[in-house]
Amino acid sequence: MSNTEIKRLSIIAVTWPIFIESLLNISLRTADTFMLSQVSDEAVAAVGVANQLIMFMFFLFQFIATGTSVVVAQYLGANKLGEIKRFTGNGILINFLFGLVVASILMIFSRQLLGLFQLEPYLMEQARTFLLIVGGALVFQAVSVTVSIIIQTHGFTKETMFVSGGMNIINIIGNYLFIHGALGFPQLGVQGVAISTAFSQFVALIAFFIVLRYRVQLRLTWADLFDIQKNRLRKVLSIGIPASMTMISYSSSQIVTTAIITLLGSQMLATRIYTLNVLFLVMILGISLGRGTRIIIGHQIGAGRMEEAYKQGVQSARWSIGLALLMTSLIVLVREPLLGMFSDNPEIIMMGSTLLIMGFLLEPGRCLNLVYGSILEASGDAKYSMIVSVTVIWAFSVPMYYLLGIHFGWGLIGIWAAFIADEWLRGILLHRRWISRKWEQKAVVKHGEKSKATG
Repeated sequence: MSNTEIKRLSIIAVTWPIFIESLLNISLRTADTFMLSQVSDEAVAAVGVANQLIMFMFFLFQFIATGTSVVVAQYLGANKLGEIKRFTGNGILINFLFGLVVASILMIFSRQLLGLFQLEPYLMEQARTFLLIVGGALVFQAVSVTVSIIIQTHGFTKETMFVSGGMNIINIIGNYLFIHGALGFPQLGVQGVAISTAFSQFVALIAFFIVLRYRVQLRLTWADLFDIQKNRLRKVLSIGIPASMTMISYSSSQIVTTAIITLLGSQMLATRIYTLNVLFLVMILGISLGRGTRIIIGHQIGAGRMEEAYKQGVQSARWSIGLALLMTSLIVLVREPLLGMFSDNPEIIMMGSTLLIMGFLLEPGRCLNLVYGSILEASGDAKYSMIVSVTVIWAFSVPMYYLLGIHFGWGLIGIWAAFIADEWLRGILLHRRWISRKWEQKAVVKHGEKSKATG
């Protein structure tokens, strides 16, 4: 894609396929759970436990993929196409090797890792079967996440959406065949679902490479893969490591929060889970808008169009707040029927309804945080986002969850109030960083630097 074409990218054109793709990925997990429920509740529980390990490992692949995508976006803006091939090839190779290591660890130490969850013997064997197959296939995902995010960075977000949709369809068909033994397939239950998941991911990987070569027209050579230089790797890691630490910090805090909420009883834990499921649509919107804006701003910064990047960031943040309020309003209007889909317990529905109304305060702050976090990463200022996330979450937010929810006895309402304070505090700090424009000095591509390769 030429620099002229990059200028014509609009935030809506880039973001809506990312939003749909995110919904498809969520529907894949939901479909797995629903279809496995026809086998047994134990099967759902076993796969759920194994997936916790798999998803945590999947987060680790993001630091190379995210770092590569930000660097590639800036080099696209600078029209240094030869360097893009090198960064892409290096990112693919490194995540492939990383995927091999992670997959090997999960397979070799599967019993020990699952032993941390103290499962019953029958559940342990089912969870281990799933972990051996899907965990082993993580090498496919490690490469796929790198290739797909590079495709999106070039502006081809619809293509990755179609590939993800196809992967979901293949997975659902495979689940049906293996669960019900249709068309002569063996009836394998959890093992069959694992095989279906791994196969669909492998097909998606092939499709991503086809898109990269023929749609994006990025034809990689062996030299692009193996010519790894310290300066190139340092640029990727300077973005990727802080961005991943931000995600890991937040994910870890949610585990601690879940443990705190369990002190309130299983009913309040269920209320939290159901409420978050309802609000997840708003969260996906913020994530998608942040990722779409990150692509465009990366191009603009690479091209030296700092004023355009600044205005785009502020505009996207405003849009995220407006859309969050709109979607929260729609959810609140039908809050009781939505919660009724998960539970018929009147106490859960009443408490969940209150939390959804509090979403008018929570969701704009969360979207603000998601958008500014993404665009600061796009500018090369990922380290600041990491410092804000780790410091605020662990020095302020997690202690507040316990103080308001447990110590002062405010329960889930108190914890939700702490959620609101956490999202807004981080969002405001990131907003102040953006309007300070200190991120302009953090660009990973310098306009005086010459490209070492062409083509």
